[in-house]
This record gives sequence, C-alpha cells and structure tokens, in this order.
Amino acid sequence: MDTKVIATGVRYTSLLDSYVRPEADRPKLSEVQDCDDVPIIELGSEDRTSIVQQIGMACLLYVFFQVINHRVSMEAAERMQEVAHEFSRLPVEEKMKLYSNDPAKTIRLSTSFKVKKDPTRFNVKK
Repeated sequence: MDTKVIATGVRYTSLLDSYVRPEADRPKLSEVQDCDDVPIIELGSEDRTSIVQQIGMACLLYVFFQVINHRVSMEAAERMQEVAHEFSRLPVEEKMKLYSNDPAKTIRLSTSFKVKKDPTRFNVKK
C-alpha cells in the first residue's frame, strides 16, 4: 500500500490496514452521483423553524451542508483549527486523561469508538 498524506497538520500519513476496505467493497466512482448544489444554510434568518427544517433536510438528503452568516469570525475559526491540530498531536496518554462518557463533564473527549477495547483506534498491536 502506498503511503499518502491524508490531512495537513496531522501526524499520521497513512491508514492502518484495518481501516482499508477490500477493493470489492469500495464504492465505484462510476456509480457515484455528482452533486452540483451543496445545501447552503443561512443562519442570519429570523425564521428559526425554517433553519431547523433546512438543516434537517440537508442532513437527510446530502449528509452535509455549508453554513453562512454564522457570525463566527475568521480569526476564531482559525484559532479553533489550531487548537484542534494541537490536540491531535498530543500523546494518546494525554488525550485519555480527558476521555469520559459522562455528559455532565464540562471538558471531555468522547467518541463512538470503544476506546478501552478497540485496538485499531490507537495503534495498539494485538
């Protein structure tokens, strides 16, 4: 398998074999439909009911959407990305200090993975 950069600012540059689907199970580009219009959700609108409905439809039909007029400054967005990159570079032991399934905790790391049991997630060899 060729090594390929999958994101910038992240220390991992390849996928573990356990994350790679067999060729026969992969989607074929010839069967994928093009999408010319990504849904755009206007958060500046006063009609909250309409916004919620638009988000629901976008999630249902497209799985993703673009948000405009969200009032988050470019500086704040860039800083959030910096912090996320800093966190991604922390050692697993540091990240695990924040891991919790307790929704009452103000600061926590949570995931749908079974962190304590899934050896794939943190490169633990069986």
